[in-house]
Amino acid sequence: MRFSEAWLREYVNPPIDTKTLVHQLTMAGLEVDSVEPAAAAFSGVVVAEVLEVSPHPQADRLRVCLVNSGSGEPLQIVCGAPNVRAGMRVPLAVEGARLPGDVTIRKSELRGVASFGMLCSAKELGIDDPQTGLMELPPDAPVGADVRDYLQLDDCIIEVDLTPNRADCLSVEGIAREVASLNALDWKARGVSPVPVTSPETFPVSVSAPEACPRYLGRLIKGVSRTAQTPLWMRERLRRAGIRSLDAVVDVTNYVLLEMGQPLHAFDAAKLEGGIHVRYAEAGEKLALLNGEEIALDSDVLVIADQRKALALAGIMGGSDSAVSDGTTDIFLECAFFTPNVIMGKARRYGLNTESSHRFERGVDPELQTRAIERASELILAIAGGEAGTIVEATSPSHLPQRAPILLRYERISRLLGVNIERLKVVEILERLGLNLTDHPEGWIVTPPGFRFDIAIEADLIEELGRVYGYESLPRRHPVMATAMRPVSEKFLDLDRVKNLLVDRGYQEAITYSFVDEARQALIEPEIPFLVLQNPISSDMAVMRTSLWCGLLDAALKNTFRQQSRIRLFEAGLRFARRSTEIEQRKSLAGLAMGAVHEEQWGEALRAVDFYDVKADVEGMVKLTGREADLAFVPAAHPALHPGQSAEIRLGDERLGWIGMLHPRLEKQLGFEQNVFLFELDQDVLLGRRIPIFRGISKFPQVRRDIAVIIDETVMVDRLVACVKAVDSPILRQVVVFDVYQGPGVEPGKKSVALGLVLQDEADTLTDARVEETVGSVLARLSEEFNARLRD
Repeated sequence: MRFSEAWLREYVNPPIDTKTLVHQLTMAGLEVDSVEPAAAAFSGVVVAEVLEVSPHPQADRLRVCLVNSGSGEPLQIVCGAPNVRAGMRVPLAVEGARLPGDVTIRKSELRGVASFGMLCSAKELGIDDPQTGLMELPPDAPVGADVRDYLQLDDCIIEVDLTPNRADCLSVEGIAREVASLNALDWKARGVSPVPVTSPETFPVSVSAPEACPRYLGRLIKGVSRTAQTPLWMRERLRRAGIRSLDAVVDVTNYVLLEMGQPLHAFDAAKLEGGIHVRYAEAGEKLALLNGEEIALDSDVLVIADQRKALALAGIMGGSDSAVSDGTTDIFLECAFFTPNVIMGKARRYGLNTESSHRFERGVDPELQTRAIERASELILAIAGGEAGTIVEATSPSHLPQRAPILLRYERISRLLGVNIERLKVVEILERLGLNLTDHPEGWIVTPPGFRFDIAIEADLIEELGRVYGYESLPRRHPVMATAMRPVSEKFLDLDRVKNLLVDRGYQEAITYSFVDEARQALIEPEIPFLVLQNPISSDMAVMRTSLWCGLLDAALKNTFRQQSRIRLFEAGLRFARRSTEIEQRKSLAGLAMGAVHEEQWGEALRAVDFYDVKADVEGMVKLTGREADLAFVPAAHPALHPGQSAEIRLGDERLGWIGMLHPRLEKQLGFEQNVFLFELDQDVLLGRRIPIFRGISKFPQVRRDIAVIIDETVMVDRLVACVKAVDSPILRQVVVFDVYQGPGVEPGKKSVALGLVLQDEADTLTDARVEETVGSVLARLSEEFNARLRD
């Protein structure tokens, strides 16, 4: 909701500055998103009248104007604007004026003709206006007046981000009511007098779905001038609210919408046949909208129709076939209350988002329609003329929303807020908010007004009291509660410890949406059934992720777009999969690495990250659990990973996760220009910890024997190490792989693996015989399982 501060202060003008006003609104729950000036800074610009316009002797596109600036003798101004004409009033930047962009106006000579100032367009004054040419001021604008003062440009545009429950503040009147309450000022909505009925003609109205449209009002206004110009003051208020001026009738309906919060719509009466009928659409019925689209309607969509066809989507958008145009002379002005549940979700279904639907689906005051249509009629008659007919109304009182009375207990207020508010103060706050109170032995019976759809229970009333009384005024107290030290099991590793390790290794934590694009999800894990959302936020957030890689890849891609080539990201979160009728949720920890291993430096050459760098990161996490001996990387295929650089990670008998390089096909499809490495681990498996057991240090010396064996190149080294560790020897303490070699001296298809055997006895000094016996057992075991032999 955008509005002009100057407009607001015409309704209520507390003795506070803009900064305090913004703070009040935010602390009251109406969070202010932005505050910006109504126009850029400029000075020395006055209202001027163009007296004469003559051709420039040396330029076809220039005009020589004689202008009255109100300061004495007329000024000669050279102007190139196509809309300049004698008699118009426009902004004039006189000599010495300063315009936006640090432009200073001086006497100049244009193609041999002197110019003593500049006639200005809205754009040149820093006013956001799509109109081209000179900014035309009203004929009664006082010549010589400062333009900033005349147009009230020393104004602020305030944008408030409202929560869905505060639809009552989607109008200047609603904001004014809040500001008056926060500053303890008396306020009531301005009265609107009925316009004189000067035309006997009416247009029949019927409603066949009163549960969806309990109140519908319509008025025929004949003889409207379509050439009438919207007054500048109204165009400015619309502009500052972010609405573009179109024509007098449409501008009035938009103005009343901003002023009161009630949407209205005008039909070309000549295009209506047999009366207005509010009904549900017929399945497949077509409707051409004002935005140029044609849609097929569903049977649960409410429409405004005549006796022949649908004319508008009720509460959302009008149709092009009945829209007012340059030839329109008679209009039918409608104003209605639609049940929020009927409108809710319909605009999104058709890809629409309008000011009307934004209000109707949240709730409009069901008592506002008569006042709003009279206000709109008053403005249309004043601006565009015409003759107003009698208001035709179709109302079903039984279907209008009823506000049930609520018991507010005085003692309950202090229990929930922690502060004693005087009874008179309670009454004052609630009455200023428009609530009706009657005394009760325990407090009050409170009836919410029609515009407050969000007040239904006692806690809602107490929330209003706390909000207006001021959250900053509520006491700060620490809760008194018993505490107890709870034991923390050593069987599980803290996830934060793992995160800290990754941060120490150069990773940064990312938090991405659990909702992802269906097409990307299908690329990464096509075989896993995923959960489709029934009401997604957007098309690229339509399914629940089955892997954290979706979000990490998207984050990495956006970083590359911002010229970041070295990226390390990790995320801890849930992934989701559909298992028959149930949804499986698994806690995961995923990471992504790309770019150089280290930041650019003079001490070593840049090297791109590879599979083994990321493998080392995974091993580092597993070492925190003390289970690194159980860790294994088994070659396996994953749809998202490179077939030659991917592995399933196992921890003992359990699958821990996956690791590998992004598949080249996906790398190209997603738009990466360098290799991307990924890992994803199951948290429940990863965080299981082996409890350390103390083992005394032997006082007897260690003995190390290095052996090099020749084996087939297809044999994995970890299988070789596991085979050595399985040898039944009480003195074998450690196995170290310190060299793998292929080349001259080793026949093709073979490789040499050098192992370091660390031997030690806890009770005695080792002898050569015992050492040789153990080494012999190791060689025999390797020969038996892998046909290994000692390298010459």
